[in-house]
Amino acid sequence: MIRAIVVDIEGTTSPTDAVRTDLYGYTEQHLPQWLAENADGAAQSVIATTRELAEEPTADTVRIAEILTSWLHSDIKAEPLKAAQGAICAQGFRAGALHGRFFEDVPPALKTWHTQGLHLYVYSSGSERNQRDWFTYAEPGDLSGLIEDHFDLVTAGPKRDPKSYDRIAERIATPPEHILFLSDHPDELDAAVAAGWQVVGVRRPGEPNPARPPHHWVSTFADVEMTV
Repeated sequence: MIRAIVVDIEGTTSPTDAVRTDLYGYTEQHLPQWLAENADGAAQSVIATTRELAEEPTADTVRIAEILTSWLHSDIKAEPLKAAQGAICAQGFRAGALHGRFFEDVPPALKTWHTQGLHLYVYSSGSERNQRDWFTYAEPGDLSGLIEDHFDLVTAGPKRDPKSYDRIAERIATPPEHILFLSDHPDELDAAVAAGWQVVGVRRPGEPNPARPPHHWVSTFADVEMTV
């Protein structure tokens, strides 16, 4: 019996293009100015960690922006990049420049599951801060009240590591066999299964990740209930 559903965002609840064009584009546009204006404040940790990871201890903010932008284009899940993106996009959401975009079937499904008493969570490579804003400032209206907690690469760990799913199960105090994970990425589904979770793959038309056995796949959240 499923007690909790954990959803991915990119390619699962929301179009990949929405995340990469909107969030990534906004981050790249505002990154140099944010670093320069916050070098002695909010960006201090981002700068220090980027210097360490890039092995460039004297890199100035211009160079840091170049490094982070290259990671952004390569979709490298680096902690300082996610931290910078979280802070920059938070401003964009609050200014009305950014909104969470969702597939049409997602909001009604989340509302139905919530009404049925299922506990809903999000696990995405985007920072928790961006995740919360994505659901709060959603185009269909505020969806944040449906989600009990969020997990990212810092709070849970890499999405292809079974230990990350162990951490989430422990934090939400739910036996793994009672957790259902919805993701568009086969490797993430493999890791969740290795941790004892139930999984359903979500294969949206036009999205980049292919469906792969042995997982069961659906093209819409409306079909998930039949597999639970």
